[in-house]
Amino acid sequence: MKREDTEAGGVRAGPGSSARRPVHAASGKRLGDAHPRQEGPVDLRLVPPALAAWATAALTLDAAPALVGGVVAVCLLAAGALLIVRRRAAERGAGPVAGGRAWPRVTVAASLLCVGAAAASAGLHGADLRRGPVPELAREYATVTAEIEITSDPRLTRPRVRGNQVTPESVLIDAEVRSVEGAARTAVATRAPVLLVVDAGSRWGAGARWANPEGSQVPGSQVPGDRGPGRQALGGAAEGADRPEAGGVRGPGVRPGVSWLGLLPSTRVRVTGRLAPTLAGADRFAAVLRVRGRAMPSIVREPSGAQRSAGRLRAGLREATDGLPADARALLPGLVVGDTSRITPELDEAFKATDLAHTLAVSGSNLTIILALLLGPPGLAQRVERRGLAPRLGVPLRATALLGGALTLGFVVVCRPDPSVLRAAACGAIVLLALATGRRRSLIPALATAVLLLVLYDPWLARSYGFLLSVLATGALLTVAPRWSAALRRRRVPPRLAEALAAAGAAQALCAPVVAVLSARVSLVAVPCNLLVEFAVAPATVLGFAVLATAPVAMPVAEALAWCASWPAEWIAGVARYGAALPGGGVDWPGSWGGASLLALVTGGVVLLGRRLSRHPWLCAVCGLLLLLVVVQPPPLTRVLTGWPPPGWRLAMCDVGQGDATVLAAGGGAGVVVDAGPDPALVDRCLSKLGITRVPLVVLTHFHADHVAGLPGVLRGRAVGAIETTGFEEPVDQVEFVRREAAARHVPVVRAAAGERRRAGALDWEVLWPPSHPAPRPDGPNDASVTLLVRTAGLRMLLLGDLEPPAQQALLRSPAAPLVRGVDVLKVAHHGSAYQDPDLLRAAAPRLALISCGADNPYGHPAPSTVAALRAGGAAVLRTDRDGALAVAAGTGGELRVTRD
Repeated sequence: MKREDTEAGGVRAGPGSSARRPVHAASGKRLGDAHPRQEGPVDLRLVPPALAAWATAALTLDAAPALVGGVVAVCLLAAGALLIVRRRAAERGAGPVAGGRAWPRVTVAASLLCVGAAAASAGLHGADLRRGPVPELAREYATVTAEIEITSDPRLTRPRVRGNQVTPESVLIDAEVRSVEGAARTAVATRAPVLLVVDAGSRWGAGARWANPEGSQVPGSQVPGDRGPGRQALGGAAEGADRPEAGGVRGPGVRPGVSWLGLLPSTRVRVTGRLAPTLAGADRFAAVLRVRGRAMPSIVREPSGAQRSAGRLRAGLREATDGLPADARALLPGLVVGDTSRITPELDEAFKATDLAHTLAVSGSNLTIILALLLGPPGLAQRVERRGLAPRLGVPLRATALLGGALTLGFVVVCRPDPSVLRAAACGAIVLLALATGRRRSLIPALATAVLLLVLYDPWLARSYGFLLSVLATGALLTVAPRWSAALRRRRVPPRLAEALAAAGAAQALCAPVVAVLSARVSLVAVPCNLLVEFAVAPATVLGFAVLATAPVAMPVAEALAWCASWPAEWIAGVARYGAALPGGGVDWPGSWGGASLLALVTGGVVLLGRRLSRHPWLCAVCGLLLLLVVVQPPPLTRVLTGWPPPGWRLAMCDVGQGDATVLAAGGGAGVVVDAGPDPALVDRCLSKLGITRVPLVVLTHFHADHVAGLPGVLRGRAVGAIETTGFEEPVDQVEFVRREAAARHVPVVRAAAGERRRAGALDWEVLWPPSHPAPRPDGPNDASVTLLVRTAGLRMLLLGDLEPPAQQALLRSPAAPLVRGVDVLKVAHHGSAYQDPDLLRAAAPRLALISCGADNPYGHPAPSTVAALRAGGAAVLRTDRDGALAVAAGTGGELRVTRD
C-alpha cells in the first residue's frame, strides 16, 4: 500500500485522509500540490501556444519561403528578448508585481517560439509540394513511371449520378513518389506526396440483352463473388470486403482494380500513369497520378511487419463479421478500427444526417474505452482504490502506464493515423506519462500539448476539419459538459442522465457550426440520437476489439463474440436510420463560415434561453413537445399547417433534381411509385411528406440511374409489394443494383408487358409500352420505358417515362394508340427534352403537362421548343426545377387543382 501511495504522488486517498479536504489553498502554491483530487484553477498556460501554432501552421503551409523565414526569425528574436528581460528582472530581485508579470511574459515567449516552430514545420512540409521534378511534370501532364510508397488505406470513391449514368468508381490512395522516370527514361530520386487515382473500370463487363418475355433472368447477371445482399452495386464502399488486408486478392471474378484495394500502407509499388496538377486550393498533394486501364500494381517492397500484422487483424475482424446481418457486418469494423469499406451510401447518409458520423471515425472515445478497461475510471487511476484489469492482475502503476503506452501505439497502427486517432493517442500518451511519474494530471494541458505536438509533427492537420471537430468535441467534454452536468443535477436530474445530456449537448453546441459548413444542414435530432446510441457504443467497441484480438487465433470464438456485438451495432444503425427518416430531422443552413457564425450566435441564444426555461418545468415540457412535433411532422398536422399534401391529391411529382419520381395515391397511406429518382434521400423525404407508408408497387420505367438510383429511399422503412421493371435490362450495373436492393429486402421483381392492367384502391392503371415481344429491338433503354395510362377520380394521366420519338411513333401505331388521346395530365417524356414526337403531343392534348428536371442541369431541360409546343396545344406547363414538388387533385367540376410544395 505504501508503495502505491508513493507512486500516486505521496498522498494516500483512503477514507479519512486529507484528500477529502480542499488541498489547493492549503498548499500555499499557485498550482497546488501534486494531488489528483485537488481543487484549483485550470492550468491554461499551454493553450495560447497551442492555438498560436495551429493558426500559424494553417496560414503558412503555402507561404513563400522568404516569408516563412522572416516569421521564424522575428519570433526567435522577440522570444529571446522577452526571456532576457525576464531574467534581468529576476536578477534585480523584482518584487511581487514584477513576479506576477512573469507568467504572461513566459507565455508570450512560449507562444512566439511555438509560432516560429510551426512556421518552420509548415514551410518544410509545404516545400515538399513544390520541389523536385513531380510538380513540373504534372504541369506538363506527362506520362511517367514512378516508384511510390503507399501511405494510406486504398478507398473507393462514392458513385455519383450524372445525367442517366453513374460515374465509374475509382480507387484513391495517398502515396509518396520516391523516384520518377519521365520522357528521358532517367530515374530521379524525390519525395513528393501524390494522390494516386486508379480507374476501376466496368464492374461486370459490358453488354446487356433483351430478356425473354417469360421473365427469365439475364444470364450472368449475378455479381461474381457476391456473398450476400450487403454488397450493393451502388454501394461504393462495400467492395473492400472482398479483399484481405494482408495483400493479394481472393475470390473469383474480382473486377479490374480490386487488387489495388489489397495494398497496405508502407508498401512500395511501381506504376505507370499520367501526372496532373491538383485542383486549386487542394492540400497535401503535389500532383495527381492517374493510372488507367487494367494495370495491376507491381510490388517493389512488401509492407512493414507492423502493417502486415495490422492488416491480418483487420482482415480477421472482417472475416469474423461476414455472417452478420448487413448493418452489423458493415458497422462493426467501422466502430472498432475505422474500416468503413462496407458502409453503404444509404447508411453513411443516415449517420451524417443524425450527426453520428463520429462513431464511424475512430476517435478518442475508442481509446478511452480500452484504456478504461486497463486503468479503470480516470478519477481513480492514481489512487489506491484504482480499478481496471491492471491492478487485478497485480501490475504496478508505472508498468501499467508502459502497458497503456504500448496499447496506444498498437491502436494507432491498427486504426491508422487519422487526425482523430492521432489526437486521441497524443492525449492518452501525455496522460499516461503523468500517471507514470505521479505528477498532477490535468486534461486541458494534455489536450493543448497534444494539439501543439501534432501540429508541429504534421502541419496539414491544422487545415483538417476532422481534426478541428475532434479537438472541439474533446474541449467541450472537458470544459462545458461538467458545468452543464452540475447545473442539471442541481435541478434534480439523475446524475448519469445529467452527464449524458451535458456531454451530448456540449459536443453538439461546439461542433454544429463546423458541421454546418461541411453539410449546409443542421440536425435537430443529433442530441437524442447520440443519447440513444451512447449506451450501445461501449459494448459494441469492447466486443469488437475482443473479436479483433481473438480472430487470428480462434475464429469460432471471434464469430461468437461478433454475434454478441451485432446486437448493439444493429441498434446504432437502427437509431441512425430512424433519425434520418424523420421529416423534420434537419434544416438547411448556409454552408459558409458566415452561416457557421450565425449558427454559433443562435446556439448561444438557445443556451441562454434554456437556462431561463429550466426554472419552469411546464414551459420546458411545452417547448419539448413543440420541438417533437417539428421533428416528427405528423402528416395530418403538417397538412393543416402547410397545405401539403393537398386533400384529395391523386398524383404527386417529387422534386428529386435531374431525374423522375412520381407517386400515385392509392388511399390509406399507400401509393404506387413510378421511378425513384437519382437520390435516395430526396425521394424518401418526398414520400415521408406525402405520408406514404405502403407501396403496393414500384414501377421502374427503365434502368437509367436518374430513375433507379434512389430506390433505397423508396424501400426505406416502407412495406413494398413488388418492383416492376422493363424487359430491356441495360445498363447492366443498374440492373444488378435493382436486383440486389430487391433481394436484400425480399421484394419480388416482375416484368411489365403491354396490356397488363392493375388496380389498387381507387387507382387503376394499364401498361401501354413496351410490347410483349422484343421485335424490333429498342434503340436503347429510353425507348424501352414502361409507359402507363392511369385512371383515378375521373382523371386520365399518361406517364411516358423517357420514351424518345421512335418509340413514341411506334406507340401511336400500336393497339394502345386510342388510349393516349385526350388525356388530362401528361408526364412529359425525357425531362422535357427537345427530342419529342409532335404527333404524340398533339394526340395526347393534355390540359396539364408536368416536367421533372433539375435546376441548372447541363442538358438544357426542358427545351423551350417542347414547352412552346405544349402550351400551343392548350396545356398548362409546370416544372419541378422552378415550381418544386407538384401535387394534382381533381375538383368537383372536373377541373384540375395543382399545389406546389
